[in-house]
Amino acid sequence: MTEHDLHQYVRINDGDRAGVTAEVTTSGEPGGTARASLRAESGHITPGTRASLVDAVLDLSEVQESARLEAAIPLGDGESLNRLQERCEDVSTHPAGWSALLEATPRLSVLTAQESDGKAPAQQ
Repeated sequence: MTEHDLHQYVRINDGDRAGVTAEVTTSGEPGGTARASLRAESGHITPGTRASLVDAVLDLSEVQESARLEAAIPLGDGESLNRLQERCEDVSTHPAGWSALLEATPRLSVLTAQESDGKAPAQQ
């Protein structure tokens, strides 16, 4: 990390409490690596809340401009993992203690790279 890194905090409330949060760090230049740490409050989290957090993180313009994404999510958080797999390419994960570490290419970065190469994006 450098002094030019941007640090952002994203929170999605679940009713009257903070349900899920993410700390996101991006480099000051497009094409770098975005790093995110996703967390959830203990107890029941309404279905869809974790996916909404992933969407909020991936919709940050600084994340969209990044070539790679590295994320730490709690082990067993299938909802976040599924959403990351839906919205990213080249996804790989591995366990690390109480977390799963994910490396991926945000889908917008894939589309941008294809368009700059003159290739049409693949239809989903």
